[in-house]
Amino acid sequence: MLVVIANDLPPAVRGRMKLWFVEPRPNVFVSGLKDSVAITVVDYLYKHCPPDSGLVIFRSLPHPPGYEIRTIGPPRKPMTTLSGLQLVIETLTQA
Repeated sequence: MLVVIANDLPPAVRGRMKLWFVEPRPNVFVSGLKDSVAITVVDYLYKHCPPDSGLVIFRSLPHPPGYEIRTIGPPRKPMTTLSGLQLVIETLTQA
């Protein structure tokens, strides 16, 4: 499975993404691509998306931890690696 979340995509890239993905919300793309095709799509995104696109790419892996997180440009939420596990840092606000 491949999930791509973007802040902003160039129109040509967004149109191309709709060939491979379902877009349940604007700039959120989900697909069940095979591993080899997913790698090709990720390579395409790295070639055609500027850093201000703000992409976060989640790709499923057949080995632990079961996923990989990659980014293009600075993501809105910081990430960290803890014991080899990639995590997105959430901040809690008290009401």
